[in-house]
Amino acid sequence: MGSPILAPAAVLVLWSVVMLYWMAGTRLPAMAKLGNDLKNAKPGGRGQDLEGRVPDSVSWKSHNYTHLMEQPTLFYAVVAILALAGAGDGLNAQLAWGYAGLRIAHSLWQSLVNTIPVRFTLFLASSLCLTVLAINAVRVTLAI
Repeated sequence: MGSPILAPAAVLVLWSVVMLYWMAGTRLPAMAKLGNDLKNAKPGGRGQDLEGRVPDSVSWKSHNYTHLMEQPTLFYAVVAILALAGAGDGLNAQLAWGYAGLRIAHSLWQSLVNTIPVRFTLFLASSLCLTVLAINAVRVTLAI
C-alpha cells in the first residue's frame, strides 16, 4: 500500500528513535558522574529518579522523548485511518508533514533551549494540524 501520508509518520517514528539515543547519550554519562551506572542502579529505579540530580538540559531530552510517546500516538492512528480510507494525499499529507515537522522542531527546541512560549507555540501549531487531520478522518470514515 502506498500512501503519501505514511512518509511523515515514518519520519516521526525515526525521529523518536533518534531522541531515544540522544536521551541515552546524555543521561548515561550524567548518571556516571553521579556514581550511578547501570551496574549499580538500585532495583526499581526509574529515569524520573534523576530529576533534580542531573542537569536540567539532560532531563529535557527525556521529557521530550516521553512527549513523543504521548500525543503522536494519536497522529499515527489518524494517519493509518486516512491511509486505509484512501485519503492520505493532498491536504492530509501536507498537514501530516506539518505535524511531523513541527514535532521535530518542538523536540529540538525543548532539548536545546526549552523556553516555554516558543515550545508552547510549536505544540499548539502541531496540535492544530492533528485536529484537522482527526476531523478529516472522521469525515472520510463517516462519509460526511
